[in-house]
Amino acid sequence: MRNTFKEKLEQGQKTIGTFFEMGGTCVAEAAAYSDLDYIIIDNEHGKYEVENILELFRAMEIHDGTAFVRTKDATRASVSKMLDIGAKGLVVPQIETVEQVKKLVEYTKYYPLGNRGLAFVRGAGFGYAKHAKQDINGYFKECNEKTLLVPQCETKGCLEHIEEVMEIDGVDGIFVGPFDLSVAMGIPLQFDRPEFQAALERILKAAKDAGKFTMIFCATTEAAKKNLADGFDSVAVSMDVNHYISALNQVVSDLK
Repeated sequence: MRNTFKEKLEQGQKTIGTFFEMGGTCVAEAAAYSDLDYIIIDNEHGKYEVENILELFRAMEIHDGTAFVRTKDATRASVSKMLDIGAKGLVVPQIETVEQVKKLVEYTKYYPLGNRGLAFVRGAGFGYAKHAKQDINGYFKECNEKTLLVPQCETKGCLEHIEEVMEIDGVDGIFVGPFDLSVAMGIPLQFDRPEFQAALERILKAAKDAGKFTMIFCATTEAAKKNLADGFDSVAVSMDVNHYISALNQVVSDLK
């Protein structure tokens, strides 16, 4: 099993991705050809369900692209199914409590970290993939290390317990949803407010202290540059649909 996103982080590289909201398999394959480090297939707000998410994984894997999924929610059915069909990482929305995150570890990590159900299905090459042919403890270890669990910090509950969340074994990193987090704090989209900047600093410190990586959504490249400079390890810049429209508009603008 290969996770190029994780490999780059381990080499000290910053990574760049985008949310995948509209594209099909050919667009996913094109994304894998691009210089992006990953896409996040949106099962929360996007149009995708299990069958077409699986096809997007296949398209990305042709060129060793990394595909995360933002799950519908934090339930066992929503998270375990995505891993079974081949997700390299999960971004899990609407986290409120430490207990929720402990349950997520239970659902998504194999023994001894969790209690993920064992099934040699598509994510394991139906038992024929190289990593599935090793002894069971080796298989568990490789899956636990290379399929990433990333809770999303976008609620007051998650922010208030961020240090505890980051210390949980089995949590690989944190993804900040700045739009919803600012709303939860009562300062919608006021990202320059001192209290919002203090919240980001708190999240970064908690993750660094725990040895975990940090990701954040950025609506613009300017915001992405700032967040990388401030210490985030990875930025998910806008959404595929915005990139398509922007590129088309640029072509028209260049010709007028």
